[in-house]
Amino acid sequence: MKRRTFLADAGMGCTGLALGSLLWQDGFARAETALAAGKPHHAPKAKSVIWIYLSGGVSQMESWDPKPALTKYAGKTFADTPFADPLKSPLFFKHSRDVVGGTRPYPKIFPLQVGFKKHGQLGIDIADWFPEIAKCVDDLAFVRSMYTTDNDHGAEFQFHNGRHQLDEQQPSIGSWATYGLGSLNENLPQFVFLGQYSDTRVKKNFAADYLGPQYTGVELSLDPKNPLPFAARPKGVLAKEQENQFEFVNELNKLRQVEYPDDEQLKARIKSYELAFRMQSAVPSVLDLTKETAETKALYGIDNPTTELYGRRLLAARRLAQHGVRFSLVYLSGYGEWDSHNDLKNLHAKSAARVDKPIAGLIRDLKRSGQDKDTLVVCCSEFGRTPGLETRDAYKMPTGRDHHPHGFSVWLFGAGIKRGVIHGATDELGFHAVEHPHYVTDIHATVLDRLGLDNRRLNIPGRKRLEIDYGEPIKQIMS
Repeated sequence: MKRRTFLADAGMGCTGLALGSLLWQDGFARAETALAAGKPHHAPKAKSVIWIYLSGGVSQMESWDPKPALTKYAGKTFADTPFADPLKSPLFFKHSRDVVGGTRPYPKIFPLQVGFKKHGQLGIDIADWFPEIAKCVDDLAFVRSMYTTDNDHGAEFQFHNGRHQLDEQQPSIGSWATYGLGSLNENLPQFVFLGQYSDTRVKKNFAADYLGPQYTGVELSLDPKNPLPFAARPKGVLAKEQENQFEFVNELNKLRQVEYPDDEQLKARIKSYELAFRMQSAVPSVLDLTKETAETKALYGIDNPTTELYGRRLLAARRLAQHGVRFSLVYLSGYGEWDSHNDLKNLHAKSAARVDKPIAGLIRDLKRSGQDKDTLVVCCSEFGRTPGLETRDAYKMPTGRDHHPHGFSVWLFGAGIKRGVIHGATDELGFHAVEHPHYVTDIHATVLDRLGLDNRRLNIPGRKRLEIDYGEPIKQIMS
């Protein structure tokens, strides 16, 4: 008989107080391959990450990488310009992995739909749709040479887990961060999702896959009456009653775990019960935005109906990071909101107006409080938009841009990141990432590095990771 089975059969007396300690010492109350919580591979620059996601594909030319050549050569084909034809570049085929419909090049050039100006000490070009973020460029590091390979919106999941939707899926970046480092606050989840609650299409972006469910992101709501959907104490149940219920269920679960020490689902269940009980008091307090001043709320645009929703999400993310949440995935969009196949001018302008002030407010708030010294912010989208005019027959007024994985931009801010810099470049038409091209896992490796983790040392026995999964930290933007 196995020692653990004997302990289980011996009953509550042997397994009460000592059980948790025994399981921990034997490595069965935690993943045996997990790193010790709080023990990074090297000295970290950041403690927490706020990952801002703009779903649908933001046009790189009408945001962080304006291209005046588009307006100059509007209506012409790529071959009619003095530049190399991007459709004949080997990069076109290298970065095109079709899933549906095939890659549509749209060779007729579509002009810029908004103006742009130079900002900051470096004179960084920013589209006029983002006036508040433009005032913050001296604090940001722009990477203008990103690429993915999925021409469909599976690229959204690719940006979070590093794999094309036709490949085996992998844990999300938030799950790797929390797996490697553990918790900064035992009363709060390590990894949270703030967005359009219960949108099943985005769940892959905070899924832990083979790391186990304990590293999956926890969905939080900003509804003050129900910040923890499915985890609130039922009406009529006293706190002490519920505490006793949790203790009893945990004892039963732990007895079961002694017999089945390799049951990852059971381990996760035990952790979730314990954490859920603690979160019931901790989460509502952290997400109580009434504790913030009117000045702070105005900074995020919470006093304006246009920016209120996204302002609340970012202010909540700042508070969560302040209280020790390791990784916050914040959606500043509905699913696919930036997907402007048609009427890009109006759709992008509307979406930009919703995010500009809240994002700038977050940057300013982190700076004035000094929280930028240990909080890293990433702002990204799954791909860019085509330099050419989309001409699908389904649209009566072809005034948009299609999906474009070949070259686009992201930016980073905060702990361990240089300020007021541009790294990488696309060609003159904004088509290909031609200078220092970076696949999405380079962003993952950069974020993990700033947290003190070496992505190449995050491996699970029996699970083969490919070279592309690891990425390389972008040293040029690191401070």
